[in-house]
Amino acid sequence: MFEDIERRFRRVAPAVEHCVLRIERRREERLSVERDAPVPRRASESFGAMVTIRHGGGLGYAATSDLGEAGLAAACARAADMAAVTAGRMVPGIPGAPALAGEASYAGPEQRPWAMLAFADRLDMLADASRRMRIDERISDWGAAFWAIDKEQLLADAGGGRIAQRFHYLQPTLWAAASAQGESQRRTFGESSMRTGGAEVLDQLAFAAAPERIAREAIELLDAPNCPAGTMDVVLAPDQMVLQVHESIGHPLELDRILGDERNYAGTSFVTPDMFGTYRYGSPLLNVTFDPGIGEEVASYAYDDHGSRADREYLIREGLLVRPLGGATSQARAGLAGVANERACSWNRPAIDRMANINLEPGEGSLEALVGRVERGVYMETNRSWSIDDSRNKFQFGCEYAREIRDGRLGRVVRNPNYRGVSAAFWRSLKGVGGRETWEVSGTPYCGKGEPNQSVKVGHATPACLFAAIDVFGGA
Repeated sequence: MFEDIERRFRRVAPAVEHCVLRIERRREERLSVERDAPVPRRASESFGAMVTIRHGGGLGYAATSDLGEAGLAAACARAADMAAVTAGRMVPGIPGAPALAGEASYAGPEQRPWAMLAFADRLDMLADASRRMRIDERISDWGAAFWAIDKEQLLADAGGGRIAQRFHYLQPTLWAAASAQGESQRRTFGESSMRTGGAEVLDQLAFAAAPERIAREAIELLDAPNCPAGTMDVVLAPDQMVLQVHESIGHPLELDRILGDERNYAGTSFVTPDMFGTYRYGSPLLNVTFDPGIGEEVASYAYDDHGSRADREYLIREGLLVRPLGGATSQARAGLAGVANERACSWNRPAIDRMANINLEPGEGSLEALVGRVERGVYMETNRSWSIDDSRNKFQFGCEYAREIRDGRLGRVVRNPNYRGVSAAFWRSLKGVGGRETWEVSGTPYCGKGEPNQSVKVGHATPACLFAAIDVFGGA
């Protein structure tokens, strides 16, 4: 089907400097069981294409769900009209786009295809997980869900270049809320664990072993004291480090944001173009990479939606800021080397600078070794709340679950843990990075940015980390 659309496009493509078609077909399925009751299945399919034309110094886009020859011709005409209108009015530095280089393809991993698993078997797994969370009468709400996505994409230009890519995503989630005597606490599993793959993702994440644990921990929190307040060391589990990396490294390093493109909507960045190569972002233990090559991570790909080849690059090396998250367009505008991260959330959105797989590289040692270095502090898991200013600098984050650390040992469970800081000072306080044995691959499908809004999938892999002298406090 894609090949037929490609042929139609080439028949109607106008004689311009650059004309590219991006076709995308996405199928989604959501299944859930809530309080032991199956929820009606939700399934959707989206299929369409975006035409991008660059000509005479102008740039134009047009999207269409009419993939017949007439529909594609109309989209080409609209994009050409927009390119003519914008010629001479573009932001300085917008480059022309090169032709796609030959033919290329990429397929994300899927060892056990999700589509081959019978619907009844999927529902039975959710029903079993739901039943197993009812371990106590204080469990007041609970549920389990699967979200599966299959996506096919093709980039084709009028000159014969083509890049075909296919992806399979799965996110299993669980939640359990416990309530008693006016107090309510909630534990979740999988909210930041979307991965590329099929049914094997359930094994990778140990989904089957999680229901009783999260229910038990929700009940533990009911009787736990509030998190202590004060300046102390903090050990963050990988599922909280995901949010920390995302908000205070990923978003500040997006080059279009640094150039001012997002200030009307999602804010600016405290990072400025002159900082690259000179700015001390964190302690020498901080090493952060853009890595689209980790197969199971949710934002792995071979080429971005601009057609640029995606390769692993350091963004921060030994604490020094070295490279922004900017695709080919922003790189030309800023005069800075970036990465292949021009991405769109759907066929009806243009590609912009986005996070992809942004990973904090592991150090050495176990979680126990990190905890063993703390005289007084708190260990925190699983993000519950977040707030960060418009320049992605000052922040305040809350977690679901925590334990006190005293004299190098994990102690009692405490509830409502929160911490706050300023990005630069916070990352410079990094004094311990866990080894590969603590390193976890995670991912979120909910990173929002752009006008009109685009919500994309972003991967993060990170170990547990230790930070010194952090402002910690409890809450209601």
